[in-house]
Amino acid sequence: MKATPLHSRIVQPHDDLFMVIDETIADDVQLNGKLQENCVLAISTKIISYCQGRLMAKVKTQKAGFSREETKEEKHELVKRETELYIDPHSSKYDMMLTIINSTLAVNAGIDESNASLNGEECYVLWPEKIQETINGVWQYLRKKHGLKNFGVITTDSRSFPLRWGVVGTTVASCGFKPLNNHIGETDIFGRKIKMVQVNVAEALGVAATFEMGEVGEITPFALLTDLDKVQFIDREPSKEELEENKIALEDDAYAPLLTNANWQKGGAAL
Repeated sequence: MKATPLHSRIVQPHDDLFMVIDETIADDVQLNGKLQENCVLAISTKIISYCQGRLMAKVKTQKAGFSREETKEEKHELVKRETELYIDPHSSKYDMMLTIINSTLAVNAGIDESNASLNGEECYVLWPEKIQETINGVWQYLRKKHGLKNFGVITTDSRSFPLRWGVVGTTVASCGFKPLNNHIGETDIFGRKIKMVQVNVAEALGVAATFEMGEVGEITPFALLTDLDKVQFIDREPSKEELEENKIALEDDAYAPLLTNANWQKGGAAL
C-alpha cells in the first residue's frame, strides 16, 4: 500500500467540497488531473466541516473578563450538545470529555481547535453532519467524473489510543469497498480454524492516510491510497445493513467491562 498526501489551497467556510477536490486533483503534478483505477481517496473530516460551515466562534475567549474555567465550560457545553453520550469532564485529569459519536469513541466529540479560523478569529471546528451521505456523494461524483470502476472514498480524523501517547488516524465513514475483510472459517499456518478474526480495512487505510496527511501545518487534507491488493472494491454504496454490521454495541464489545461501567450521560445528538 502507498499513501500519497495531496496539497490543497486553504479551504474557507462554505466552500464547495466537490470544487475543492477537483482543484486539488487538477493541481497535483503526478495525477495530471485524473484519478486512476484501484485507488481510495482520503478526505479529512475538518475539510468537510469547513465546507459545511460547521464552525463555532469562541465567544468567551474573544472577550475580556472570562476566567479559564468559564472558557472551558463553553466548550464542554458545546460537546454535550454535539455528542450522543459523554462522561463528565471533571472525571478526567485533563478536564476532557470522553464521548461516543457516530459509533466512535472520541475525545470532546471530535471538536477541534487547531487549524481553525472564522473571520480571522479562533473557533471550534465541529464534526461534519451527515458524514456517510456526504462520502457517498463524493464517491458517486468522482467515480462518474473519472470513469472509475474500482474506487473508494474515506473520511478521516485523528484519535488518541488508550495507554499510548500520540494520535493515530481513524476512518469515520467509507464507500466503494468492503470495510471489513472477514477471515472467520479460514485456517492459520498450523491448520487451526479462525473463529473471530476480521481485518478492519477502512481503519487501516485511515491510519496510513492520516499519517501522511499530517497534523499541523502541512495543508494536505487529502491523501491518495494506491497499491491496494487487499482492498475488495464494490460498485455501490454500502447498505444500511452493512453499515450496522460494522458497529458493536457497548455490551458486546471486548472492552465492555470498561465501557459499560462508565458513567455515560446522554448528549444532545442522542435526543
